[in-house]
Amino acid sequence: MVDFSLTGEQEALRDTAHRFARDEIAPAARKYDAGDEFPMDICVKAFGIGLMNTVVPDEFGGAGLSRLDEVIITEELAWGCMGITVCLMVNNLAATPLVIAGTPELQKEYLGPLCEEVMFASYCMTEPGAGSDVAGIATTAKKKGDRYVLNGTKRFVTAGGVAKWFIVFAYTDKAKGHKGMSAFVVPKDTPGVTIGKKEDMMGQRASNTAEVIFEEVAVPAGNLLGREGDGFAIAMKTFERSRPGIAAGGVGIGRSAMEQAIAYAKQRRAFGQPIAQFQAIQFMLADMAVDIQAARWLTWHAAWLSDRGKPSNTEASMAKALAADSAMRITTDAVQILGGYGFSREYPVEKMMRDAKVLQIYEGTSQIQRVVIARSLLKD
Repeated sequence: MVDFSLTGEQEALRDTAHRFARDEIAPAARKYDAGDEFPMDICVKAFGIGLMNTVVPDEFGGAGLSRLDEVIITEELAWGCMGITVCLMVNNLAATPLVIAGTPELQKEYLGPLCEEVMFASYCMTEPGAGSDVAGIATTAKKKGDRYVLNGTKRFVTAGGVAKWFIVFAYTDKAKGHKGMSAFVVPKDTPGVTIGKKEDMMGQRASNTAEVIFEEVAVPAGNLLGREGDGFAIAMKTFERSRPGIAAGGVGIGRSAMEQAIAYAKQRRAFGQPIAQFQAIQFMLADMAVDIQAARWLTWHAAWLSDRGKPSNTEASMAKALAADSAMRITTDAVQILGGYGFSREYPVEKMMRDAKVLQIYEGTSQIQRVVIARSLLKD
């Protein structure tokens, strides 16, 4: 029997996250959209009530929640501001490769402190010449004695300027193609690690997106995740688990934009009546509701599959593609419904539109998601 209802615990998590988004995140969204300051005060409050490190196993001090729990929480937080939400959830992305392939000793060393105090970790994959083409990275890691020496530059690293450690993907054997890629844990204070420029992004400006440079960075061989050559597989397994969270963010942004559009359409009058009475506006609002509901169910299904250890790569790509594209459509239509006010920074929908755009880009573009889906359809 299919049951779409939430448990009492999940309803409590949703309500807690929504209250936090309403009372703490949304009021500060415009301030942190300026991009000049990291929302540390909000992160401290979120950490205090268990809204960070949600998928880190409880044995290391994390909440130990399921992926379905995570997407329920993420939707509510993103309803308040996706940029701030990324700051709160970035540790889940960085922790996932460690959970997948880290030794017990490595997990204890890095996941434990992450849950003891407000601390950040980042995932370093994208480079100046490689984004969705994960196999196209140029960073290398050469084995020298009992250490690996890393060289390369990573771009668009979320929370890169505030992270204490990084998950870094690099080639240990370029000749083997993607089978020669490996993954490492690299502490920020390791000699040779430099934080480059802070990116001036169009949207999600609270997230402290930065460049991270690795020059002759030597890390212990024990900081290797899994074995040499496991990096690409680790990255794909990570995306399989993390993409539903991005999709949930799209649902949250879309829902918030729709609510703004409905409220405005009810009070804005034209030709002697509220514009909500015009069929053109009603159809736009109806399409928003359809997209939100469909994206939410796809997102929940992908997370549900992941929690049960079932293959969910295709479903995760479906959820991210639909949710990201829907969020872009919904926010664009919300701006249209608000007209000139929608284009003004006095109202929040223009920010939502800017925040939504990058959902179609990071963790694999919408086009890459369709490549994943198509390959699944055409596979023998």
